Amino acid sequence: MDMCAAEATASLLHVEENFSACLARIDALIFKPLLQAEPSDQKGKENFKLFLLLNDRFQALWNLTEENYRIVKQKYSTSESFCIQDIYIVWKGDLFLSLYIQYFVTFANYVVVHGFEHATKSKSEAWKHHKTVLKQFLTDFTSETSMSLALHTVLHKPIRDHIEQYILLLTKLNEVLKEGSEKDVVTSAVKEYVKLESFISQVLDEACFTKTLWKSLGYKFTDMLCVPERRLLEDSRNLPISASTNRSDRILLFDDVLVLIQGNSFQSFDLKLVWVDENCREKSTPGLYGLRIITPEETFFLSAKDPQMKAVWQWKLNQAIRQALNGKRDFPLWGKTGEGTEPPSCRFFTYVFRLESKFKSASYEGEWHWGKPHGKGTVKWRDGRNHVGDFKEGLEHGFGICLVPRRSEDRYDCYKCHWYEGKMRGYGICEYGNDMVYKGYFKDNVRQGFGILENHSAEHPFKYTGQWENDKKNGYGVWEDKDRGERYIGTWLDDHKHGQGIVVTQSGVCYQRTFHADKMVGSGILLLEDDSVYEGNFTEDLTFVGKGKLSFANGFILEGTFTNKSGQGLQTQGILNTSNEQPDERITKTQLGLKEFPVEKRWKGIYDQFLEFIHSGCKEETEESFTGFHIQTSKELRKSQEYLFCHRGTEDVSWKIEDILEELVHLKELESLQRYLEKALKSSLHPLGKLLKALTIAFQATYSGIGANRHLLTMAQEEVKYYAKKIWEFYQGLLHLALEQKGQMPAKCVDGETSDQKACSVVLPLILPCFYPELFMLYMLYHEREDDLYCQGIVDLSLFPDIKLLEFLDVQKHLWPLKDLTLTTNQRRSLIKDKCFLSATECLQKLITTVDPREKLLILQKTYEEIESTVSRVVETDYKLPMDDLLPLLIIQHLGAEIHLIRDLMDPTNQGGLYDFLLTALESCYEHIQRMRLHQRENCHLSHSS
Repeated sequence: MDMCAAEATASLLHVEENFSACLARIDALIFKPLLQAEPSDQKGKENFKLFLLLNDRFQALWNLTEENYRIVKQKYSTSESFCIQDIYIVWKGDLFLSLYIQYFVTFANYVVVHGFEHATKSKSEAWKHHKTVLKQFLTDFTSETSMSLALHTVLHKPIRDHIEQYILLLTKLNEVLKEGSEKDVVTSAVKEYVKLESFISQVLDEACFTKTLWKSLGYKFTDMLCVPERRLLEDSRNLPISASTNRSDRILLFDDVLVLIQGNSFQSFDLKLVWVDENCREKSTPGLYGLRIITPEETFFLSAKDPQMKAVWQWKLNQAIRQALNGKRDFPLWGKTGEGTEPPSCRFFTYVFRLESKFKSASYEGEWHWGKPHGKGTVKWRDGRNHVGDFKEGLEHGFGICLVPRRSEDRYDCYKCHWYEGKMRGYGICEYGNDMVYKGYFKDNVRQGFGILENHSAEHPFKYTGQWENDKKNGYGVWEDKDRGERYIGTWLDDHKHGQGIVVTQSGVCYQRTFHADKMVGSGILLLEDDSVYEGNFTEDLTFVGKGKLSFANGFILEGTFTNKSGQGLQTQGILNTSNEQPDERITKTQLGLKEFPVEKRWKGIYDQFLEFIHSGCKEETEESFTGFHIQTSKELRKSQEYLFCHRGTEDVSWKIEDILEELVHLKELESLQRYLEKALKSSLHPLGKLLKALTIAFQATYSGIGANRHLLTMAQEEVKYYAKKIWEFYQGLLHLALEQKGQMPAKCVDGETSDQKACSVVLPLILPCFYPELFMLYMLYHEREDDLYCQGIVDLSLFPDIKLLEFLDVQKHLWPLKDLTLTTNQRRSLIKDKCFLSATECLQKLITTVDPREKLLILQKTYEEIESTVSRVVETDYKLPMDDLLPLLIIQHLGAEIHLIRDLMDPTNQGGLYDFLLTALESCYEHIQRMRLHQRENCHLSHSS
């Protein structure tokens, strides 16, 4: 091996010594003189820059050769041991190949722009003086008489010959090497140098081909198309092919563009955005073989007379497109036939649209597919608009963020929305430049369906939550005017209050009227904070006018005609009825909005989106559009975006639609279904959880804050029940879809429960915590008077002496736990409380710690058992106690609100059973205490009167 390496090294040194001497002469007699002859004309200056670059490449090649030659020569003179690593053209092969490629590419660029022709025409004195010496030098290399051709030959032929010597030297070395890793390395090096030889030949052929084209074309085309790096790959005059509809006389395929020449004009298409479809059925002329050429704004056909010609053009086009996309030419230029000929159909590129379209003059940067923006991308218009997001087949489709500048303002409207075939559709957020924010649904670029519009500016803050149609408030909605401190709940038409509406004020006054274009019309009902009720006509500042009826809190009724003259105050002519001294609860506790706003017509826009999602087959790519933002896709794009229904927390459960549907099929037992629904409804990623969040937003917009008015209790209560019903329906819809996809039929209900009963028993307890704060506040306000009477009654009872208390409660004497009558009053009271009431009181106090009616009823049952157990211990025998004997002493704040909430929202299957009995007993005790307190108050009133 050492002998082979030594011989190869010696041969290499000899070759390199001669080559280095040749390069030195070329440098001294060609490069240096030409570098001193800098031209003065513009074209000459441009070419001179190329020549400077060619000189840099030449010097780099020469320096590498010299450096490695010196190192090996030094070792050769001092050592007798050699190995493959000493043959630097093998182990430094990549570096040598790179420098040779750079040199010949630059050389070819100089050829293309007629560099040698311009150089030899130099008029400098130094060049003229040097010509004689140069000609003598050139005759040693070539017989060419033309100076430019001679220079062309001298600057490439010696270097090409040297590469051939490399190949010969390495081939001989390879022949004597034994099989092994070293032979493999040398074999690989030989192949690379052979490729280099082929590459150089192709580069020079292309350069001459391109140079000839520039000579044949007019100056107009040459000035616009001629670029040093550009190469002609095919010409329709050499390989005939024609474009459809006679749109061109000549077709030129370059390595970066496709050019169609027609008369004195031409069109060029960047190859990075050219797609070639060979399977097109259309042909420009019968009998011709066509290729469809697709570009961002135009599609046309190239037609050949025979399939072979079509195949060659197709292959060359695809090779050129693929290499343009790679940003570099193949090595060698045309690889093996059929290898890597298909360029990718999906690409990333920037393009400025020219033709008339919605994108005219806009630049698009992003992903493409078959000539259309497709995938992630950014469009920027000249007027300042820009859109970042998903595209499909040339249009905005999927999630996107669009900025639209506001006229005459240095501000933008920012749309963070879902798009469908170029238009906003589905859920989105718009942050307007005037400080308003819309969160809700769009369709065909306008607000449509459920949405929230809020004005955060200090001038006129407001919030609208409700239905939209054709970009305007239409249908049922809630408007909160934060300046006036009032809330409108009712119907809208074209951005105006129109139809039936309820207005609730911060002071507690509320009224129901008919509105027409924001104006009140006809009579209405006005509910005042002192429990007075006025029925008739009144003004916007709540002044009575015209015929009306005023019912006072004490039961008196004033009916007549009301006037309000300036400076004279309110006047009336009518009849005052004082016969009824008790207030009519049907008046004082009037419930508004029940007939005017049927519960099934409220928040229809929320339900419609979820229903449409189910009908669409619950496709994951459409889920965000229908149900609001969720899952962490397009993270960078959405890092600033807000969510409508909640702020995302970290969730352990990942809810993918296919997993959701799969899991639903396996829920057989009621207990597992309840666990699943509880988990789903708490999640901001599950469709049912998002539906619940949306309904919570709507409920709070109506009944929280200003909306906490007792006259809205029934509206709110039936709304919560309806939410449970709709959520159960949507669960059923998801289940049916899951079963359909599995080819199964939905199972029939075997327990006989209706859908409403299921909603009440399964869903209602799960969703109630979301609405409980607002709902219970309404119950407290509604039952405020009764609860006050009850609490005062409890206070009065606590002042009774022990025995009088037991007598008042009509507790049987043998149950009195007073065996030692010598005990003091305090001791006896403590004994009664310890033995009879303490554990039961503690138990019943838990009633306020839960929101679930089921759990409240269980607490009530446990309380009864505690009382019965205590009495049994006192009398030392089993005893069934009438529940109302001792329950009045169990103090619960807002007990009336608790009782009626349980009664209204408990599972209907409990009606008539044990729980119903317990609740009725508690209710009777509650009413008994009220009657007692009321009776005391009446007696006190009579005594004062007398």
